[in-house]
Amino acid sequence: MADLKRFIAYVDEAGDEGFGKLGSDEPTAQSQWFSIGACIVSEDNNRLIVSWRDEIMSAFKNKNNRDLHFRDLKHDQRVHACATIAKKPIGACIVSSAKKTLLEASERDVFKKKQHLYNYLTRLLLERITDACSKRAAAIGEQAHLRVLFSRRKGTDYEQMRDYLRFLRDGREKLQPIRSIDWSVLDPEDIAVENHKVRAGLQVADLFTSAVWKALEPNGYGRCEDRYAREIASRLLKSDGNALNYGFTLIPPYSKCPLNAEQRSFVDWLIDRARH
Repeated sequence: MADLKRFIAYVDEAGDEGFGKLGSDEPTAQSQWFSIGACIVSEDNNRLIVSWRDEIMSAFKNKNNRDLHFRDLKHDQRVHACATIAKKPIGACIVSSAKKTLLEASERDVFKKKQHLYNYLTRLLLERITDACSKRAAAIGEQAHLRVLFSRRKGTDYEQMRDYLRFLRDGREKLQPIRSIDWSVLDPEDIAVENHKVRAGLQVADLFTSAVWKALEPNGYGRCEDRYAREIASRLLKSDGNALNYGFTLIPPYSKCPLNAEQRSFVDWLIDRARH
């Protein structure tokens, strides 16, 4: 039996699942994009993640604060945080949904159900992460094993999440999926949940996920900010050198996604990086 190469994925989200007042400029409007992302580390490097978080925070005035939260950082602090974490041996994987396209889909009523979009994007995320872990372990003649830790969010039922994953694992879907989670790598029982502020890994996952979300979500002036995502792009998981649809996945796919000029510029830049 092959030795185990152990990995840990920390998962967080950016944006929201809501569809009310989608795309309006009202303060109560929901985000146009919803992203779920993860940072992935080997078990050996997991013991270093606290020091990576502290290295980022040490440059800020409030050095005693050990809760790194992207939304609380100023622009220059976000750039520094992303540039710092991009130098570490860590992987990132983000799945981002353009929610307004779901309103036009035949399954729109399904996606409006509580937690459905969250579960669906998590599935896509885990498909890619388990594949990457499996390949990484196989390259050194080992079998991959993955643990997943979610950042606790209000209103999310994580036992329902496990039930959904068991449903997929047991092959009870009516239609055969194009991809699937590698169940030799992940057991649904190896999923846990923790508060953001007590786990440095969850804070780093927030950094990656929010950086990419900012490249897609228009602000109050209709502009997107891709500087953060460009800083962390080197850490995105890649398949044959390409991060698109692996470390960074758009829903719907790039060819069908209604991107504005700024969003498309970022994705085109990401694609071009793979060619050089």
